[in-house]
Amino acid sequence: MTTTPAHIEYVTRLGDNALILGQRMSEWCGHAPVLEEDMALANMSLDLIGQARMLLTHAGKLEGKGRDEDQLAFLRTEMHYRNLTLCELPNVDFGRTMVRNFLFASLQVLLWERLLASSDTELAAIAAKSLKEARYHAQHAGDWVVRLGDGTAESHARTQAALDYLWPYTAEFFAANPTDEAIAAAGIGPAWSELEAAWEAVVVPVLNEATLTVPARTPFKSYGKFGRHSEHLGHLLSEMQYLQRTYPGAQW
Repeated sequence: MTTTPAHIEYVTRLGDNALILGQRMSEWCGHAPVLEEDMALANMSLDLIGQARMLLTHAGKLEGKGRDEDQLAFLRTEMHYRNLTLCELPNVDFGRTMVRNFLFASLQVLLWERLLASSDTELAAIAAKSLKEARYHAQHAGDWVVRLGDGTAESHARTQAALDYLWPYTAEFFAANPTDEAIAAAGIGPAWSELEAAWEAVVVPVLNEATLTVPARTPFKSYGKFGRHSEHLGHLLSEMQYLQRTYPGAQW
């Protein structure tokens, strides 16, 4: 298989999503509302970091410049990350975290299912492992969205506010770009723009069950997967990359 810049960027984007959301979710360790959720969120964070390791290792091999997973994770600046903006947004509270996880994990399930048939056999193998994890993440978060949305007046209000805030960022999931078109044409993976109807068919019924109102689409656009990020990514990276930046070449 001939490696193209689009192939490298597509795999890197998948890895960056997992890396950045895994880092963000790790912030719940020791702070979740109950012990069971503290453990669950920590383990899901580890799932995502594990996916990131596999994907960034693969991206480094495709790139052919000798960069390993650590170098790609810890020695890039904001503009070189291709993660969705949704993944870098602060947790704020448990309700917003659950809504974000549900929206994102539902997308991941669709992606991994389709990547099982990728012409990139390494990516297909990563998809097979990651799909099981993504299905659990989507179920876990979806259950909480229903419980919180259809719970007390306070939990409903917080969950609706979280959905209102996060929903506009989901438009970025399906924004067409040349990378996706090239990847779809090569049989490596789906163009994300093709997944919107299937994603909504999964997400909207759960939101309805949670008695939440799905916001209307607005002109707002975010561009994280194009390398244009919110102010939050820089703060996240300053913490995540501190050790490697302070002690270059450190290994653990």
